[in-house]
Amino acid sequence: MNLYALMSARAASPVRVGLIGAGKFGAMFLAQVPHMPGVHVAAIADLRPDGARERLTAVGWEAGRAQARDLDEALATGGTWITDDADALIAAGPIEIVIDATGDPASGVAHALACFANGKHLVMVNVEADALVGPLLAQKAREAGVIYSLAYGDQPALICEQVDWARACGMTVTAAGKGTRYRPEFHASTPDTVWTFYGLTPERARAAGMNPKMFNSFLDGTKSGIEMAAVANATGLAPSPGGLRFQPCGVHDLARMLRPQAEGGILHHAGQVEVVSSDEWDGRAVVGDLRWGVYVVIEAPGDYAARCFGEYGMITDPGGRYTALWRPYHMIGLELGITVASIAARGEATGAPRQWLGDVVATAKRDLAAGETLDGEGGYTVWGRLYPADRSLAIGGLPIGLADGARLLHPVKAGQPVRWADVALDESQPAVKLRREMELAFAPQAEAAE
Repeated sequence: MNLYALMSARAASPVRVGLIGAGKFGAMFLAQVPHMPGVHVAAIADLRPDGARERLTAVGWEAGRAQARDLDEALATGGTWITDDADALIAAGPIEIVIDATGDPASGVAHALACFANGKHLVMVNVEADALVGPLLAQKAREAGVIYSLAYGDQPALICEQVDWARACGMTVTAAGKGTRYRPEFHASTPDTVWTFYGLTPERARAAGMNPKMFNSFLDGTKSGIEMAAVANATGLAPSPGGLRFQPCGVHDLARMLRPQAEGGILHHAGQVEVVSSDEWDGRAVVGDLRWGVYVVIEAPGDYAARCFGEYGMITDPGGRYTALWRPYHMIGLELGITVASIAARGEATGAPRQWLGDVVATAKRDLAAGETLDGEGGYTVWGRLYPADRSLAIGGLPIGLADGARLLHPVKAGQPVRWADVALDESQPAVKLRREMELAFAPQAEAAE
């Protein structure tokens, strides 16, 4: 509760941060940096340096702040060096914390390994990379003596915070997760249909600079699967064998709905990750929806605590033993400074994977023919379904993070998982090699979680 004071004390010697990827998330973080004590974004790496400069202007930075010709000048003037060379940013000695906000899993893996080799702490905004190989990356970070952290402001880290709060209070966590818009037909959505579901015209979306593939990944269920895999691996809350249910549920029904089936709820087991829908499956809006928010459902550890739930006005299940706390919104990159401050001032991550319980498997959106090339997250061919890691291993499921550009060797029916054996992949690629290494290293944990 004293991060502001701790970072204010660093005003004369701010933590030096390097940002890779100045897209929407990165821009939101950059908008806050001039108002945050003890933080100096000394370098930004982006494939389009001129685009990064434009975003700095758009978010309100002073023109001179972005004009450092190199890192030495940035350090001397308090400015920012902008480059297209992420490797040079990571290798730069004065940089202490690197933020990967690229969204590309292969890039995230490469940047993570470079950070650990160079002794840099890493904030992995790139949850796609975390869902692919996060448990192994976190292990390698610990071995290198640096911190690997999920990004506060994104929903997984906020959920991890709620789970940690509950457990530190002595409560039993029954379920945790987030809200989203969901209807069963969304799984088949493509970049051609996505704007219809959002109630937008393609022209309006283009004018707003909205990426149809990215927005489709939120709609078709892939992003929910990726984020809940990250939460499962960081908290120990396991996915249901059937994956996410996306039950329509308002905030006042969380405690009633998200309890085990044996007690009248929908959960396969106590201690589960789950996503609730802000839409009824027939398209009607859920009353009191949690579309933008996160939640935790807790069980009272004893009769006295259960009585206190009622005495203090908490909304409970009919038996009075379960209650829920929720946060209606998340502020994405505007809140990322909490992770930077937590690492710099406390040496702590805001959530990090510790085991492998959840995996996200590429699943056919339509009948796919041999010879087709998959286009990955948010595309035309596959969406990402959340699996327990042991089940993913058992079926040889292809992780969604490796599906972009993979060529099919065999046909796959709509709704069926794509398997490693169904595709041709370059096994020499770092992301593929690291994923194979993780499957070997963490398989016993995955089997034990069955």
